[in-house]
Amino acid sequence: MLPLLEPADGQGVVPCCPPLTERPMTAEEAETAARMFKALGDPVRLRLFSAVASHEGGEACVCDISDVGVSQPTVSHHLKKLKEAGLLTSERRGTWVYYRVEPSVLAAMGRLLVPSAAA
Repeated sequence: MLPLLEPADGQGVVPCCPPLTERPMTAEEAETAARMFKALGDPVRLRLFSAVASHEGGEACVCDISDVGVSQPTVSHHLKKLKEAGLLTSERRGTWVYYRVEPSVLAAMGRLLVPSAAA
C-alpha cells in the first residue's frame, strides 16, 4: 500500500515520500515508491489505472474498463496488482466490482514528482 499521512496543519494529504528533489529517499520510502512505479510500469496496468482515474464520477465498473486488448482473467490479474500497490480500491455491487482511485493517491503521486518549493 502507498501510505498517506494526514498533516497536523490540515493542509491535505502528505505523500509517503518526499519530492525526489528534496532529499535522498530512505530505503523504506524507496521500497514504497518502487511498488507504485512497478505496478504502473506495465502498459495494460497503466491503461486500466488511467481508465479508472478518468472515468466519470471517479470510479469505474470492471465491465466498463476491461477492453484493453487482453482476456478478462488477465484484466483481473492487473487490477489485483494495482490494488496490492495501493493505487486502486474496489467495492463489489451485486455481480460487478467497481474500482476507484482515491484522490489522496493521486495527490501523493503528484507530490512525489513535483520539485520541492526549496529546490
